[in-house]
Amino acid sequence: MEIALSQKHILLVASTTGYQTRMFAEAAKRLGFQLTLATDRCHVLDDPWGDNAIAVRFEDPYGAAEAIARASGGTFGGLIAVGDRPAYIAALAAERLGLLYHPPAAVEASRNKYLARERFRAAGLLAPRYTRIPLDADWRAAALDARYPCVLKPLGLSASRGVIRANDASQFGAAFERIKKLLATPDIARLRDWQDRYLQAEDFIPGREFALEGLLTAGRLRLLALFDKPDPLDGPFFEETIYTTPSRAAEKTQTAIIETTARAIAALGLTHGPVHAEMRVNARGVWMLEIAARPIGGLCAKALRFSPEVSLEEIILRHAMGEEIGPLEPKRPASGVMMVPIPREGVYESVSGIEEAAAVPGIEDVVITAKMGQRLIPLPEGASYLGFLFARARTPAEAEEALRKAHAQLEFQIATALPVMAAD
Repeated sequence: MEIALSQKHILLVASTTGYQTRMFAEAAKRLGFQLTLATDRCHVLDDPWGDNAIAVRFEDPYGAAEAIARASGGTFGGLIAVGDRPAYIAALAAERLGLLYHPPAAVEASRNKYLARERFRAAGLLAPRYTRIPLDADWRAAALDARYPCVLKPLGLSASRGVIRANDASQFGAAFERIKKLLATPDIARLRDWQDRYLQAEDFIPGREFALEGLLTAGRLRLLALFDKPDPLDGPFFEETIYTTPSRAAEKTQTAIIETTARAIAALGLTHGPVHAEMRVNARGVWMLEIAARPIGGLCAKALRFSPEVSLEEIILRHAMGEEIGPLEPKRPASGVMMVPIPREGVYESVSGIEEAAAVPGIEDVVITAKMGQRLIPLPEGASYLGFLFARARTPAEAEEALRKAHAQLEFQIATALPVMAAD
């Protein structure tokens, strides 16, 4: 398939499912950019949706990059990616097409918790004691060697999926087996990722958690937002809920976060494009948890609007096309987003209280993304939320309060899921 020529033609590597794909497509349309999607849809059918998307296999990153390069015809002026694996494919494709993007080795390190820890430690950054453990190993030796409390996590999953705290050897074993079972599920196993043959055990890091959204140009970090995570994330699972910005942390702490993030970015070797970083801060300093070579996930980017009426997606698209990004100011003083957690496993039936939640002062939008009949799986196995709440207010504290009040108005009806019966 050959791609039609356009002056402002950009490639998006992303899953066909996912809120961000639509958000970037809408932003590209507003900007007058032609956007082509490279995605993991059916590769057998020839353009079944009539969108001229490039069909790739996410389980074969090198083959996917070659398919993109063959289809491009040299027409792309830039490229972006949504998701950790798509970011790696985008890096490989950019290398073949001669486009500015993060180097493949840097993206590979950013999406692998063991490789990232190795690079952070080598750069002299604060790092917990950590051990990579093969899934086919006997966990007992590692449990005896661990310092408690500790955290077990898959190397390659994001959004706290599969991350479990253990306070003793018994909990270590239970967490190990639970993560091992998760990594064997079809949606993960089909990708045949080598890093999913391991998990990592590392010391639990106490402290407050933050998130940073940034944009890199020639390795230089431009801060777009620094989020507080006001809910404590101490385990046993680490489900994120509320983000608010601007941060309420002391100026000294914010400076330390930004400077440490820049050092961590250099350690990974990331150079060009969006980054989303997570970190914890305690009396010893800033501890980098991870840096992803992609923008913030889900619908969370809707919490960020810049004057005059500029979205995060528009900024990322323009940057990828090499356009100059001028001064950016938040649209209003404070904003926040709540990722509505799944309270228990079951089948989604309905929700009440949406109008009441939307009427809470400060609430800007209530978006329920769960679909009727959808199987709901909470963390640590799950990978989705019930929806998103968005707030804008005079202060971050008021935005947080609005999100909590709106969430209290929502009542979800979740039916008990029947166990899957084995075939006769």
